[in-house]
Amino acid sequence: MIQTSYSCPLPGGTDASELALSFDAGRDVRVLIVPALLDEANRMRRFTVEVMRRLNGAGMDSLLPDLPGCNESIQALATIELEDWRMAIEAAAKEFSATHVLAIRGGCLLVPESCSGWFYAPTRGASLLKTMLRARILASREAGQEETVDALLQQGIDQGLDLAGWSLSGEMIRQLQDAQPSTSNRFSSIDQETVGGSGLWLRAEPDFDAAQADALSAIVVLGAKA
Repeated sequence: MIQTSYSCPLPGGTDASELALSFDAGRDVRVLIVPALLDEANRMRRFTVEVMRRLNGAGMDSLLPDLPGCNESIQALATIELEDWRMAIEAAAKEFSATHVLAIRGGCLLVPESCSGWFYAPTRGASLLKTMLRARILASREAGQEETVDALLQQGIDQGLDLAGWSLSGEMIRQLQDAQPSTSNRFSSIDQETVGGSGLWLRAEPDFDAAQADALSAIVVLGAKA
């Protein structure tokens, strides 16, 4: 595994260089991994990389791009919108000559219609927001403060909001609230029951399940060879 980079469009028409993890040997099958988003990204990072290791072992290239404002990116997340992430994924797919896309959870909200591949446990943007809002409410309650989902959501739309350490702009929250995974028949949906076990995004801390990584990568390998 190595670190590489790609040219990512930014708000205002500029570009930035963002990092990507890659198993890249110039092979025929090249899978762009679109990561889970926000709080779920932390819980599923190791799992995602382990899936890439298995794809590499099966003779496939895979590439995992950083999104602007995330991981090693120097961009301020508070200036980023969901549409900026979509443009970043489209740019990465083109620059890395991806033949397939594997999108994970909220990453399914970012995939261009022109791509094809798999959606693993796709979710709506509103569901991601609700989970993070509830976590904030619980933390506030422990600190002796009372907040509600509706009030926080309106505050976020009006002026942005910090959720679990993620500084989200009002526009990001508005776009997430309405975001739905593509219904294009170019993507096969893989549910958690097919992979087995409980979803890692539901666990309190980042975790890993080798059997789940084996199962998900096997589905991708079989589909890519079909």
